[in-house]
Amino acid sequence: MSSVNATLAELGIVIPDVAAPVAAYVPAVIHDGLVFTSGQLPFVSGALPATGKVGETPGAVSPADAKEFARLAALNALAAVKSVIGDLDRVTRIVKVVGFVASVPEFTGQPGVINGASELLGQIFSDAGIHARSAVGVAVLPLDSPVEVELIVAFE
Repeated sequence: MSSVNATLAELGIVIPDVAAPVAAYVPAVIHDGLVFTSGQLPFVSGALPATGKVGETPGAVSPADAKEFARLAALNALAAVKSVIGDLDRVTRIVKVVGFVASVPEFTGQPGVINGASELLGQIFSDAGIHARSAVGVAVLPLDSPVEVELIVAFE
């Protein structure tokens, strides 16, 4: 079985530095062999690549862009995991993904947006990346981010 680090290298994926919290919390905590991440936004080099609501309407963040932002948020969540366990090769299972999508009222494609996170985790962790999941539409997210992703991860 290939290591997670080898898979990341093969895919050309670099786990970013853990994002600094934007309020009074820590990026991740460990309890009983699980890592619980705080909700992670799709920061790239400390900035959001876009803001606003996701939808099919003019001026909205496109679902395709939002799917990529969910992928970025999942990478930031993995950075939070790595910050508390040291090495992603210690991950034994992605247990759950919770994804929030700031949506225009008529948008119902939240599951497709959060697939950006789920598909990435499957690529990186293979069968151990298959997880339970929630994809929720919300009115607004911190800093007007289009998406937010949090993880529960088992490790040894």
